[in-house]
Amino acid sequence: MPAILTPVKTREDILFEDSLRPQKFEDFIGQDNIKTNLKIFIQAARKRNDNLDHVLLYGPPGLGKTSLAYLIAKELGVSIKPTSGPVIEKAGDLSAILTSLQDKEILFIDEIHRLHPSLEEILYSAMEDFSLDVIIGQGPGARSHKLKIKRFTLVGATTRAGKITAPLRSRFGIVHRLDYYQEEELKKIIIRSARILRVKIEDGGAEEIARRARGTPRIANRLLRRVRDFAEVKGDGRIDARIAHQALDQMEVDSFGLDEVDRKILLTIMENFGGGPVGINTIAAAIEEEKETIEGIYEPYLMRLGFLERTIRGRKVTAKAYEHLGFKPPADQKKLF
Repeated sequence: MPAILTPVKTREDILFEDSLRPQKFEDFIGQDNIKTNLKIFIQAARKRNDNLDHVLLYGPPGLGKTSLAYLIAKELGVSIKPTSGPVIEKAGDLSAILTSLQDKEILFIDEIHRLHPSLEEILYSAMEDFSLDVIIGQGPGARSHKLKIKRFTLVGATTRAGKITAPLRSRFGIVHRLDYYQEEELKKIIIRSARILRVKIEDGGAEEIARRARGTPRIANRLLRRVRDFAEVKGDGRIDARIAHQALDQMEVDSFGLDEVDRKILLTIMENFGGGPVGINTIAAAIEEEKETIEGIYEPYLMRLGFLERTIRGRKVTAKAYEHLGFKPPADQKKLF
């Protein structure tokens, strides 16, 4: 997927996201129910002078799981130690992190579903009774010793909740799913980001970017930066509806936020396989794209738009997608539309 529309964090995003990250819950736009619940749980933990229950945040990439983890730490008034599942390779690495945690501190593990199964075993006792099983000695004389650690809070984030094992998932007391954002919420995020970046933007320009941002704040902020470039070169630096429309069309981001690969998936199913149903492996081979990329990045958004449906026999393009791409749907599709 072109970097402009991928919800996955790019190198450029790393440079900007810290400056745009909300510093308090009031600045975090969207996910209102999750914010309300988290504020209550945090307030209760502080009132008891206890650590917060372990938190699992899951949902598509780019929706604010990392930002929420940092906000939890700020609201608790404690520090946060960030890491990710793929980075922790050895049991000793995880044990060292756990023993270094201070009382009530946050351990944030991004992509926790990619944690090695053998390392999950270490987390079980650490999360349940705040201890580590340490083996002392070797051979027949070896014995197990429980090492107590400080009472901490684990915040896990994942885009693939189904990949987390049941024993690990059951140890999270607070579980929340982040969903895609509405256009009005994205508009507020864009206006806030423009203010931080000192970009002049009109409501019409923010609305146009929000409409094509695929329901994802990370993409919205990235499109804002790119449209800003067009505004500086093709205009007077101000982003209005006209310059936003022109810039996004030039970048081949259509009115629904579809890019070239989205359209390629839909057109391939329509033209080569009669609109479907067709298997995911066949689609991946036909468009020369990884199956996991299609399932994790493209499919969720196309299904959310109602352009693609997943059936027992395979993927099927809907009449709504035919209409958007300017084609006449088959007779059986018309009945469904």
